[in-house]
Amino acid sequence: MREMDQIEFRLKELNEWEETFFSYESTDFKTTYSKWTEQLVDQLGEKRKQKWLSVMDACLLHLQAWLQHTRSYDETKRRVISHARTFDPTITTIDDLQNLPLEQLDYLAEQLMAKQRLIALGQGGLTGMGGAFLLLSDLPALAVIQLRSLQHLALVYGYDVRRPVELINMLKLFYVATIPKSHQAREWDKLIAEVEEQDREHVFYSGDDAILQDSIFEQLLKQLAKSFVLTMLRKKMIQGVPLVGMAVGAGMNYRFSQQVIDVGQHFYQKRRLMEELEDWS
Repeated sequence: MREMDQIEFRLKELNEWEETFFSYESTDFKTTYSKWTEQLVDQLGEKRKQKWLSVMDACLLHLQAWLQHTRSYDETKRRVISHARTFDPTITTIDDLQNLPLEQLDYLAEQLMAKQRLIALGQGGLTGMGGAFLLLSDLPALAVIQLRSLQHLALVYGYDVRRPVELINMLKLFYVATIPKSHQAREWDKLIAEVEEQDREHVFYSGDDAILQDSIFEQLLKQLAKSFVLTMLRKKMIQGVPLVGMAVGAGMNYRFSQQVIDVGQHFYQKRRLMEELEDWS
């Protein structure tokens, strides 16, 4: 019963986090901006929007497939298993990590995420230097950093994203974690409900495999606004270096990375707790 109490306590903490993190207070400016972006996106037309979403889904899948087959992914996998053996020497696979207490997995996750935050900080600083190449590369570079963060979190909590079902779950989580706050709560609830319906033994995904939805366009417009701001700040030089732009770029990317990590970690924590609760039932 003590374990059951701990599970219920952690779930209560997670529910409180959801209420706080996803709370959204609308203001006149936010409402006006949201309506303006909706009108702008609607001008694309439904057919063109769906075509763009399909193209972006394909790009995201190809990017993730490339990341999964890099040496870095295999090295991270080995490192996660190696670190987990400090808690349990019998661990040999990612699935074995699900036998560790959640508190130990949280510790392992924090070690990996500290590095990811620093990478996001450095990449944002480089983008803040301005220049066409650095600004154009900001979006794909930021996407790679966030996908790696979610990959690492999935591995730590015992979910191998080389399984098709876990791949789609992670990409949908990427979408939830990166869209504007006003849409996150709804999409989070949808993803949690979808995961609850999945059979843990299934390898292949059987639901709606569309990943990105209309809300991603608003995030892309924010990215364009960010690039414009950094371009303007590039002109503010301190001893020949655009320090203001570098500081702003680093801060924006760090906060964005922290948001993705926060959502991703709580998602995998909640999955573990729901599965443990189901095992106790």
